[in-house]
Amino acid sequence: MIDIGPNTDGLPGIEQLRIIVGAAMTVGLILAVLALIIAAIVWGFGANSSNPHLASRGKLGVLVACGAAIVCGASVTLVNFFWTVGQSV
Repeated sequence: MIDIGPNTDGLPGIEQLRIIVGAAMTVGLILAVLALIIAAIVWGFGANSSNPHLASRGKLGVLVACGAAIVCGASVTLVNFFWTVGQSV
């Protein structure tokens, strides 16, 4: 039976890569919050000005921003889950 796992010491720069990925996740979450705020403003403006097209664009923007935040926040858990599934095959 062969048991091979990820080698965290194998290549130089692994720790810096973790820092870069963590920073990218932070930037992604900040941008998702910004997109959520902008989309909510557009949604509210469209609803108050009786513009259904603008309101629907704002609603879609809110959903997309929430989806992006879910993906950014759950990315590590998703990768770990599928890693575990892949190891059990």
